[in-house]
Amino acid sequence: MGGGMTTVERTQVFLLPDLGEGLSEAEIVEWRVAVGDIVTVDQSVVEVETAKAVVDVPCPYAGRVVTLHGAAGEVRPVGQPLITIAPLDGGDEPAGHATYREEERAGSGNVLIGYGTGHGGATRRRRRPRLALAPEPVDAGRTDAGPGADDPPTASARSSSALVISPIVRRLAREHGVDLATLRGSGPGGVIRRADVEAALTVPAARLAAVPDPHVALAPAGDDDVIVPLTGVRKVIADKLSRSRREIPEVTIWVDVDATGLLETRAAINAATPDAPVSILALLARICLSGLRRFPQLNSRVDTDAQRIVQSAGVHLGIAAQTDRGLLVPVLRDAQRLTTAELAAELAATTAAARAGSLPPARLTGGTFTLNNYGVFGVDGSTPIINHPEAALLGVGRIVDKPWVVDGQLAVRKVTQLSLTFDHRVCDGGVAGGFLRHVADCVERPALLIAAV
Repeated sequence: MGGGMTTVERTQVFLLPDLGEGLSEAEIVEWRVAVGDIVTVDQSVVEVETAKAVVDVPCPYAGRVVTLHGAAGEVRPVGQPLITIAPLDGGDEPAGHATYREEERAGSGNVLIGYGTGHGGATRRRRRPRLALAPEPVDAGRTDAGPGADDPPTASARSSSALVISPIVRRLAREHGVDLATLRGSGPGGVIRRADVEAALTVPAARLAAVPDPHVALAPAGDDDVIVPLTGVRKVIADKLSRSRREIPEVTIWVDVDATGLLETRAAINAATPDAPVSILALLARICLSGLRRFPQLNSRVDTDAQRIVQSAGVHLGIAAQTDRGLLVPVLRDAQRLTTAELAAELAATTAAARAGSLPPARLTGGTFTLNNYGVFGVDGSTPIINHPEAALLGVGRIVDKPWVVDGQLAVRKVTQLSLTFDHRVCDGGVAGGFLRHVADCVERPALLIAAV
């Protein structure tokens, strides 16, 4: 920009960036800066919550904050102004200043940036939620205790004592007339989450006061209808699964396998490395990676616009994880580069972060193949829906004792059911069956993994 431009003319307006697939808006949780503050390139300026996660948003500009567009609790659409930055007086700019980032030149100027770029002098980290609204401890020596101990608390007093961190939760409760003081929080320390409010909304309002536990929804009776709002992450899930069913001609095949050898292998590994235990899910992930190396057709997606199939060079492994906010699929990028021990560590950390809602949206998109362990729900089989735009998903049922024939003799073995749902456009039954058979053989005889490397 020319040196003769005024401060106003040189003002940079940062728009709310694209926060990931299917996300068109975000709600401001907390501003990290105030008007008048000086910021550097890639400094986190605001925490927002989307339907998938809570995200720290970094700003691509450096200078002085002129305007904050929106207050805590306000929903901002993607592409609308988020923060306005002006250069410092006299043309001096803080270290790390850039008029805009390279990512801004490359596209619409509306992309999510700042993860691992190393720009700017500010250290970005997620701050643990503060229980700022928790009731203060009462000093036994105080004489200004207010109402007597036998006085019933007012509705406002009950609400103010509820453990609520997110303004989004407060707004949802306010819009639907839910008294937060009547809810039992499922979060750490009794914090009330969005799921707690949504669970209360499934109970007919006329009978809400009669329900002792707000997490237990009553069955419809008489003319009462149960209304469950299709909002937030539930809406995102519904839209994505509907699109998958509309566009993908999926087929599911399955096989029962003897997982006794896999369990024995896991026990041997963990006995040798007790400080770095390996989960069954990690071993199944390793087996899937071996199978995808042999059958890369399943590690692909269909580009309907260009009428072509794109086989991914790397395996970006999605792991279906049930959370308080719904079913999420965090992604381990280039999982084929990880050792089994690294896979185990990454899987544990990633699923924990997904359940805590601390994964950035970038970690929830871009998968090329999904592993779904629905056996944790105590079920044997499933015909899962493919995570669009992927081409396949492997499902694993519970591992239970069953009679099994071993060397012509009946024995009790650890048996599970594996199911593969695949997009019939990317391959035929021979490829899908070959992949599933390879996975099953490795589960039954884990030593085959060594031969397959």
